[in-house]
Amino acid sequence: MTALAAAIAMSDAESLPLDQIDVSRPEYFEQNVEGEYFRRLRRDDPVHYCADSAYGPYWSITKFNDIMAVDTNHQVFSSDADLGGIVIDDALQKGAGEGAMKLTNFIAMDPPRHDDQRKAVSPIVAPTNLAQLEGTIRERVIRVLESLPVGEMFDWVPNVSIELTTQMLATLFDFPFEDRHKLTRWSDVTTAEPGSGIIDSWEQRTAELLECAAYFQRLWNERVNSEKPSFDLITMLSRSPATRNMPPEEFLGNIVLLIVGGNDTTRNSMTGGVLALGQNSKEWEKLKADPGLIGNMVSEIIRWQTPLSHMRRTALVDTELGGKKIRKGDKVVMWYISGNRDEDAIDRPDDFIIDRPRARQHLSFGFGVHRCVGNRLAEMQLRILWEEILKRFSRIELMGEPVRVRSNFVRGYASLPVKLHAL
Repeated sequence: MTALAAAIAMSDAESLPLDQIDVSRPEYFEQNVEGEYFRRLRRDDPVHYCADSAYGPYWSITKFNDIMAVDTNHQVFSSDADLGGIVIDDALQKGAGEGAMKLTNFIAMDPPRHDDQRKAVSPIVAPTNLAQLEGTIRERVIRVLESLPVGEMFDWVPNVSIELTTQMLATLFDFPFEDRHKLTRWSDVTTAEPGSGIIDSWEQRTAELLECAAYFQRLWNERVNSEKPSFDLITMLSRSPATRNMPPEEFLGNIVLLIVGGNDTTRNSMTGGVLALGQNSKEWEKLKADPGLIGNMVSEIIRWQTPLSHMRRTALVDTELGGKKIRKGDKVVMWYISGNRDEDAIDRPDDFIIDRPRARQHLSFGFGVHRCVGNRLAEMQLRILWEEILKRFSRIELMGEPVRVRSNFVRGYASLPVKLHAL
């Protein structure tokens, strides 16, 4: 974000009447100016009603403690796909255009169905399996880092962030390695709106997701009755009583949930960490002087980046929050990106501080029953990446501004030009 863009956004955020502020506009996130509007709402109207947006009327929850109150109260605030699901754009959950499919998955369910389906896949991130995965992750990180050009400009996003997360996804699904980049494409398509630069129409999105469904159905059919079952997500889903007989929209919904969940958090935090350290040279020097800070820094990266900007709920009953009356059926959006910048909950929240006390006190993984099932795996991948970076490079120099994706859901990057400096 340039100084001019920041100044314009600050002026606009301060001058707009409160009832005209619509923080869901994707261009704010693409231009990295959303923070100015959230700062105004946290100060002047932390539980804010927007009556008119591209996604219909909705409530914005912008303060850390209010977000936690919503996130941990599924009895009042529902994730159910039939009510709209977990994103502000109903079309991403319910589908839009000709032949659209409603995507139902366990994150868009309330207990007890949510709990039963989540349990089907949770063994993939059990401590014993994470310990077994660590060696594989480190070997791949080393291979990717040692293939990079030193002293030459290249794009960090496709060469490191996408490559490493795609390899991890292929392992978790036991997906054909030669086709692994299909996983990245399907992840991008799942969360994209027309005009985002990823898809041109809802019909294109549906067609590509149906290709994803057909591919995974073939893998499912191969494994469901295998005499030698492997330890992968598809096999787990096919063997669990809670998921083995899913209807097509639920099968596809859970597949793309696991793809997106395994892709976006880690992928964009891998890029966000490079950007944060590149913009904060004192923190880079602090890290080099004490590599033992890596674990704490990983949590700070995930807070600072906030890879998913929001999660949505639907009010099941009339309720009150922050002195505001929320009606049954209202759309309620928890803006994690704002809660992670809440001055009343986090000291100097706009600053990137790798030795921040209580760095894991952030909202990026959510709270309550829907807390990210793969959070420890994401942290481990980032920790290993930075351990190996410090062994090889004295500096990762930013060579230009990042290109951000046009999305109010995924807070991600399309490109980040960098140059590596050897030790």
